Amino acid sequence: MALIPATILTGFLGSGKTTLLKRVLTEAHGQKIAVIENEFGDENIDNEILVQDTKEQIIQLNNGCVCCTIREDLRTTLTDLAEKRRKGELDFDRVVIETTGLADPGPVAQTFFMDDEVAESYLLDSILTLVDAKHGQGQLDERQEARRQVGFADQIFISKADLVNDEEVEDLAHRVKHMNPRAPQRRVNFGEVAISEVFDLRGFNLNAKLEIDPDFLNADDHGHHHGHAHDHDHDHDHGEHCDHPHHHAHDDDVKSFVFRSDRPFNPAKLEDFLGAIVQVYGPKLLRYKGVLNMKGTDKKVIFQGVHQLMGSDLGPKWAPGEKKTSKMVFIGIDLPKDVFLQGLEQCLA
Repeated sequence: MALIPATILTGFLGSGKTTLLKRVLTEAHGQKIAVIENEFGDENIDNEILVQDTKEQIIQLNNGCVCCTIREDLRTTLTDLAEKRRKGELDFDRVVIETTGLADPGPVAQTFFMDDEVAESYLLDSILTLVDAKHGQGQLDERQEARRQVGFADQIFISKADLVNDEEVEDLAHRVKHMNPRAPQRRVNFGEVAISEVFDLRGFNLNAKLEIDPDFLNADDHGHHHGHAHDHDHDHDHGEHCDHPHHHAHDDDVKSFVFRSDRPFNPAKLEDFLGAIVQVYGPKLLRYKGVLNMKGTDKKVIFQGVHQLMGSDLGPKWAPGEKKTSKMVFIGIDLPKDVFLQGLEQCLA
């Protein structure tokens, strides 16, 4: 049986998760979706879509979608649903997990890798994060959970953009891009998002091509050149201006940086270094991902991780004439960039 795709929907309180979910659940897209609610009492979809006083944990909606709230832990709920599906008691194509607005999506994502039973039934497709254009800046300033949700995202939806002026939305978009350059951003109003922008994004697929916004590689803090080949990602392109007064005012603890090199890695050295880094900084590493040129193989090595969990796959062969450049992006909380960049430099063959 094919794996069931799973999507994690996150975002701070009031960012519009329920509105987006409601739209996804009620739209006639022909998909049967099981929604798992991390019940936290403050914004349950049930209030809006479902009848409150039902004793049932799992409710079927009239368009074939299924809703359930987590009464035990996520793992149990996921294995229950998969079993009911295998037995033919429930029919659904995919799962969406709505986290509470205060949740760190990391442990939810880890469930899909750490638990064998869950890993055998599900494929984590992506983490979607909603950021509220009106209150987002303040939430990012004050709440680490909001910053972590941005750091984990595979796709970011900026909601309520109609409530603020264009410049405010631009500022927020720019800030979020600095925190997480690998997540594409879209603006959404009233949850109006095409299903194709929500599902089957393959954000967690190791073989997906490494999405780092190409402009990001040319844009960041001015003037921090150290002459290393990999450090060219810190000067603005000539065509790009960054004279917004607010852009660099935020010293967010969630930051990202990129390592690039045209020299191949020594596999043993790299494995030792990454192993050590993950031991020390695991809890602060939100997401990391890369396409690597390894000595001894003509295939790309694709790696990624969440917190302490790291995995790698052999990807396709480098195409004839393709430049064999390793690219890695790290997103985390107060990571010592110099330690990472120098350490990686020392792992090159």
